[in-house]
Amino acid sequence: MIRALYSLVTIAVQPFVRRKLHRRGRAEPGYLQHIGERFGDYEQPAEAGALWIHAVSLGETRAAGILMEHLRRLQPTIRFLLTHGTATGRAEGERWVRPGDAQAWLPWDTPKAVKRFLNHFSPSAGVLMETEVWPNLVAAAKEAGIALALANARLSAKSLAGTLRLASLSQPAYASLSAVWAQTDADARRLAQAGATVKGVFGNLKFDATPDESLLERGRAWRSLTQRPVVMFASSREGEEAEFVRVLRAHPDLASDVQWLIVPRHPQRFVEVALLVQEKNLSIARRSQWAAQPEPADVWIGDSLGEMAYYYGMSDCALLGGSFEKLGGQNLIEAAACGCPVVMGPHTFNFTEAAQLSLEAGSAFRVTSLEAGMRDAARLVADSGRQQQAVAAARAFGAANQGAALKTAEAVLALMIR
Repeated sequence: MIRALYSLVTIAVQPFVRRKLHRRGRAEPGYLQHIGERFGDYEQPAEAGALWIHAVSLGETRAAGILMEHLRRLQPTIRFLLTHGTATGRAEGERWVRPGDAQAWLPWDTPKAVKRFLNHFSPSAGVLMETEVWPNLVAAAKEAGIALALANARLSAKSLAGTLRLASLSQPAYASLSAVWAQTDADARRLAQAGATVKGVFGNLKFDATPDESLLERGRAWRSLTQRPVVMFASSREGEEAEFVRVLRAHPDLASDVQWLIVPRHPQRFVEVALLVQEKNLSIARRSQWAAQPEPADVWIGDSLGEMAYYYGMSDCALLGGSFEKLGGQNLIEAAACGCPVVMGPHTFNFTEAAQLSLEAGSAFRVTSLEAGMRDAARLVADSGRQQQAVAAARAFGAANQGAALKTAEAVLALMIR
């Protein structure tokens, strides 16, 4: 009964979804591509039997890419159907697909759209990345006899509370999954409370990412040309940059002692952030306009895609974006893989376990505000002995937590031959 009501709502709001896609498409043209797929209309030819992996956005797609690479090592002939929900996720996915693979939007969760999707592609099995459990999609896969798993699964305490408020809708969906492989023991407990059958705790796939060594080396080379230590605000989010600029203007010593680098989380905000900094009479140099080396400026703006390893390579320390507002924090694992210490704010509920482990390892430091974080980062990079100790801790932390990709790949292949 409750899923029938949910289905009526998903059908009724389709015109609003379509309008939202067109609005977002003004800033991100990727949202205007293949809009019909969002509603179950697929024109591309499809060969049955591919392994379907759904990765909604950028971070999930990077994790999916790591899994795909390990699956290819174990089964070189495997084919993939990679689906997404955001334009940044789909753009990142293009890096991971090969000839014979397919890429598409996951449809809006109406009964007809998800059935058309499954009928068109007829995957051998499905893997949802991290959190993407849609009631009608899961029900349709079960009805079609398609095994569906949740990999790299996480569920925060806040999300669990919301899930339990809608238990009559969410619990059947979680219970219908063929397998769930959690990141941590705490995630496993919460997922079990939500109704899932947890088959293993494998860790976080993102620890198995290998940074692009050429980008790292180029970043380090450019860092060697810079007189001041470099602190990056990594994956900064809305509201955080304004506070960052306020602190810099209020404390000129911070502006003079450190070379600051902001890399906004969302590409569509690159120009907005650059203008925000300039409006406060701080000079900027944008990565997209650099020539042979970074230009002198109060703040560098990292306005490029696919170069996070480069930015980490040139940074002595990073502030963790999304952790200074109530946004849950961004991924700190990539920083560890690149050997970059992290200063994070109070809000890391999206990565609770990883944040705690990094604190215990000495590769991350917790502060209560962005101003405190900027001062802490400045003190860290001014103390070369302490900074190098944190770099070593970051590398050790990243290496100690690897292994989830192989475990997950083996479990996925077992799922496919059920």
